[in-house]
Amino acid sequence: MSHQQALTKYIAAFISELVKNGVEDVVVSPGSRSTPMAMVMAEHPDLQVHIHVDERSAAFFALGIAKGTKRPVAILCTSGTAAANYYPAIIEAFYSRVPLLVFTADRPHELRDIGAPQAIDQIQMYGKHVKWFAEMAPPENGPSMINYVRTAAVRAVATAKRNPEGPVHMNFPFREPLIPDLNDPEIFLSSSREQKYMTVSPSILTVDDAQFDTIAQTVSTHNKGMIICGPMDDADLSHKIVELGKALQFPIIADPLSQLRSGCHEQSQIIDAYDAILKSETAKVELQPELIIRFGAMPVSKPLLLFMKQYPETRQLIVDGGGGFRDPSLLSTDMIYCDEKQFCEELILRANTFAIKENGYLTLWQDVNEVAKKEMVKVLEIEQLNEGKIFAQLGQLLPEESTIFVGNSMPIRDLDSFYFINNKSMRILGNRGANGIDGTISTALGVAMYTQPLYLIVGDLTFFHDLNGLIVSKLYHIPITIIVINNNGGGIFSFLPQSEHPKHFELLFGTPLNIDFSHSVTMFGGDYIKVEDWQQFSEAIATETSHLKVIEVMTNRENNVKEHRNLWESVSREIDKRIKDEE
Repeated sequence: MSHQQALTKYIAAFISELVKNGVEDVVVSPGSRSTPMAMVMAEHPDLQVHIHVDERSAAFFALGIAKGTKRPVAILCTSGTAAANYYPAIIEAFYSRVPLLVFTADRPHELRDIGAPQAIDQIQMYGKHVKWFAEMAPPENGPSMINYVRTAAVRAVATAKRNPEGPVHMNFPFREPLIPDLNDPEIFLSSSREQKYMTVSPSILTVDDAQFDTIAQTVSTHNKGMIICGPMDDADLSHKIVELGKALQFPIIADPLSQLRSGCHEQSQIIDAYDAILKSETAKVELQPELIIRFGAMPVSKPLLLFMKQYPETRQLIVDGGGGFRDPSLLSTDMIYCDEKQFCEELILRANTFAIKENGYLTLWQDVNEVAKKEMVKVLEIEQLNEGKIFAQLGQLLPEESTIFVGNSMPIRDLDSFYFINNKSMRILGNRGANGIDGTISTALGVAMYTQPLYLIVGDLTFFHDLNGLIVSKLYHIPITIIVINNNGGGIFSFLPQSEHPKHFELLFGTPLNIDFSHSVTMFGGDYIKVEDWQQFSEAIATETSHLKVIEVMTNRENNVKEHRNLWESVSREIDKRIKDEE
């Protein structure tokens, strides 16, 4: 058998096994050394191949597809620095627990470390940011090698999907000639085990009944308990947590990415204004908890983190079905490695045996939450264009079944502060693994590939940072509405201690760009709307789009800081009054 035939059989067996194990999408960046795998991928009838010339953006685009579909997505590039450009998205996938299959083509072993062009050290190049690395054997034919490559494909998918989900990296050395033989009509047929080469049984982490009994007994002895939910994306889990909160009569502190602020579930115990509440020193004293149960990643709110740190003796249970160690507060007393839904179900069963009394702690949280929201919604009375008001209107302006993708820095914090509970079915996503601003547009477009309608909200620096990501909207006709909040710089730094040192503030932190984004939007075939007032904003949001639409909202950084602080001070004053009146 010729080299070309062996190359083709080897790669076709690998690709076929990926598809049999649930891989439906691959994002390919053009290159020479990856030619054999790219051509065979394009040949498979059940694999959607998306082409993206920029590897950095391509990897984030794949990350978004994986987030949106909750399926493993593959990325393929050539050798050299192309592979290095994948790194930021791989880091994000690792920390946000997203299944990504990273395939890098490479020079064969005899061309490494001798000065060959486009040859760098790609062995373990992503370090600890992948769950598994495999340096694949050069393609050969024969039953043992075909079994080997099929097994590797199964293992890659299973590892990426195993909780906690994440990226895997496989490095493929290819020798020339690189062109596969696509004339064989049975290229993807297997000589044995036609369905799958092997099945990997999924498993879940759990604890035994005695431990559940102990946990339930611990929880039952605390009336001042609270549930804190960080970023999660499981509707069934959201409902289970609501049931648990009701059974225990605990308030539920819901990060905007927890999927608990929108939907048809019971919302009476969900606290959505905690970020403003916990800026009040009086509130922090009165709301001191005895017990915390935490689900998901750490919420975005810094006041919430400081609140938890203020009471280091509080019993804190972190439930993580992925067996991680997500505790930046360093305060947890119990790290419980258990499937989150099962944990809720078991505690609900046991809570039914407790004599749960009316909880004054829950009532206090509900009261101050209403006080805070009453003050925070006054942002809607501000007539000039305002950053907080954008988020306060989303629940009303966006249609049912919308997906919101929010950028980091100020947008995610304003979403936390101003996006309140509503009954619409809306999904809210963001890149909160490494919390960077890079790749945001590309990730959102990946989500939008299969999820509509999608609204991306970003600041001007984040938008600029990933402008080239807009190309996939044009190439694949992906509808997306992007709201760009343009305060001409890094607005979040105006809230940080750096702002108190004005000498070099604008140079180092404000970083104004003074860019007219309309030209970039036009270049990518999109519609650009620069709104002048709230009426125009509402109309722009309401207009459906079949392609790219960018709505730019110009705001003032200094005014934004003043408006935020005025609202927070108002919340603290009103909470102080309410608590004093009840004493």
